[in-house]
Amino acid sequence: MDDLRTLPLEKWRLTVTAAVMALVLLAFVIRLFSLQVLQHDRWLARANENRVEELNIPAPRGAIYDRRGVVLARNVAAYNLVITPAYLPDDPGKVDEIFRDLSRLVDVPVSHGVVDKEHPYVPCRSDQGIRQIVNFGETFAPYRPVKIKCDIDRDVALMIRERATDWPGVDVEVVPAREYPTGYITANVVGFLGPVPKALVDYYKKQGLMPNRDKVGYAGVELSHQEELAGKNGLRVVEVDVAGHIRRDLKPPQAPQPGANLRLTIDTRLQEAAYQILVNQIKSLNTRYPLPDGEPRTRSGVVIAMNPRTGEILAMVSYPTYDNNRMARFIPADYYQQLAADPEKPLLNHAISGEYAPGSTFKLATGTGALNEHVVTLDKIIDAPGIIYLTEKYYANDPGKAVKFYDHNYEQGGFGKIDFLHCIAYSSNVCFYKLGGGYRNEINPGLGICRLGTYARALGYGDRLGIDLPGEAKGLIPSPRWKRIYKGENWSTGDTYLASVGQGYVLATPLQVLMSAATIANNGRQMQPTVLYETVDAEGKVVKPFQPHVRWDITKDPRIEVYSNPAGIGSCKPTGELKTVDPWVVKQIQRGMHMAVTDRTHGTLSRIFEDFHIGVAGKTGTAEYCDNRAQKRHLCIRGNWPTHGWTVAYAPYEDPEIVVVAFIYNGGEGAVTAGPVVRRVLDVYFTLKTLKDTNETSP
Repeated sequence: MDDLRTLPLEKWRLTVTAAVMALVLLAFVIRLFSLQVLQHDRWLARANENRVEELNIPAPRGAIYDRRGVVLARNVAAYNLVITPAYLPDDPGKVDEIFRDLSRLVDVPVSHGVVDKEHPYVPCRSDQGIRQIVNFGETFAPYRPVKIKCDIDRDVALMIRERATDWPGVDVEVVPAREYPTGYITANVVGFLGPVPKALVDYYKKQGLMPNRDKVGYAGVELSHQEELAGKNGLRVVEVDVAGHIRRDLKPPQAPQPGANLRLTIDTRLQEAAYQILVNQIKSLNTRYPLPDGEPRTRSGVVIAMNPRTGEILAMVSYPTYDNNRMARFIPADYYQQLAADPEKPLLNHAISGEYAPGSTFKLATGTGALNEHVVTLDKIIDAPGIIYLTEKYYANDPGKAVKFYDHNYEQGGFGKIDFLHCIAYSSNVCFYKLGGGYRNEINPGLGICRLGTYARALGYGDRLGIDLPGEAKGLIPSPRWKRIYKGENWSTGDTYLASVGQGYVLATPLQVLMSAATIANNGRQMQPTVLYETVDAEGKVVKPFQPHVRWDITKDPRIEVYSNPAGIGSCKPTGELKTVDPWVVKQIQRGMHMAVTDRTHGTLSRIFEDFHIGVAGKTGTAEYCDNRAQKRHLCIRGNWPTHGWTVAYAPYEDPEIVVVAFIYNGGEGAVTAGPVVRRVLDVYFTLKTLKDTNETSP
């Protein structure tokens, strides 16, 4: 056989080989040109993504205080168990021993579950075992600590710190957590924090927050003043290696800006007193007047106190409430579900979110409108028997039918012949039926639903008042158009009669009832209600002092619509003209409210404030209702519906500085159930004021 080394090499083979090598080389050159020249910016950016990392530095959240400096919300130290995988011992046996010791100490299994797309690791919220969490951290960033368990006990944290030399890679991370020293007393105002909701991740990311770390407000001031309290997170741009180890800072770090501290208008002393007064009254009512089925008569109520001259909310109690301290570190699922399932809705701030029939407290709006529109005069004598028959019509030419309407003292034969001021003082339903809907030739025409609605809105009903708390409801001032849309029926004169006494379709929040009386007490000036007194920066400097804001003055700012058909029942036809309320009219409403306290004959609040040492003016309300809860409890008995109890009052009468409303769900007669609550809250307020004045004048 010929030696293969002596065989001639065919030229075409060399040519093919050279061509293939040239093509491969050309492909490499083209690829390199594409990567390094054409796609330079793209790959540089991706390289920087791997090399450069932005570290979000949390900002300390601002504290919340009451008007006297009592702490309502603050930051305290919380402790998280963390492990840095890269610093664990090389000996697997030693690592297993550390994991077992930690498992016994913090009650986290050594091994449990998996980390994958369906079961991602979420710091502080995942339920994987120690080994799975550490393996996850080792895979993605071994030099970054991963959280094994959050919010561990302080004593446990100290024990772990003591074992630092024996447990390399194991550490305790100290982070701020929220604490609410006043707890359930102020929970409905202060609120609580929670993790960033999934639906709002993008929104909070734009504000510089980290969804899986930072907490945001879920209720109360914590939510409504979230941006001020949260401050602004800092930023650190660093270079990292493939293991996640920080090599150096690429830019000067941006320090976090601490959140502002908020001082509220709430006086915790008055708040706690109002809470205890309301709870004790509810307990007393349930003991004295239980329902036939043995169920408690009532489980909920509201008390609000406000300075009518400034709009400062001095106390706001919504009962039942909840303990926001139980949600300070994390929101327990069982506790939250218990609150959410409670039919009394303790998570709801009923003071601003609950909508109820206001009953006779609404007569302030009817009375203001009737006197201002000259439907009645002060010297007009109105016949107020216990029962009257009103002709209910659904359109102008409707012959109608007679419907029986009752006064609250119909069994005693009514009030007889009384004037306008005594209509307010005695809270005569028959009188206000006539003023609102008219009655034969005695009151003709009446105020009508159109004009009644515009006066009610001027006093604060029918829309949000803009208080700086989340969840405020609008209430409802009905109109013929509203009824056609939502009930599919024409408006009737009977609807007007009921609306005139705060019944029928009329709904209001306790804050709106309070605001209507506060507007009258403040001579027609309606102030913006607020719970924020001032904003203070981290150094203690006041950056936003309190400034009372006037929403409007019904005696100066034209807000009363003029209608071409004031007593019509088909529709409201505004002329486009607006007018004001005569200041004299406001004074007369004040007189009527004062007579409710001073008239010993039938004044609805005369017995409650019989020996009160300061002049008071007020209005009671007993509002019939039939909601879903009443139906389930079989309380809606025709002709004997259940009633809510209302009372609103202000003092001193000559120069008001506080107005208080009390509402008791299914409480019955307002003067009997809600009246004592208002009396006691006013008593506490002036007692506290006396103590303050004494302390200020003492040497």
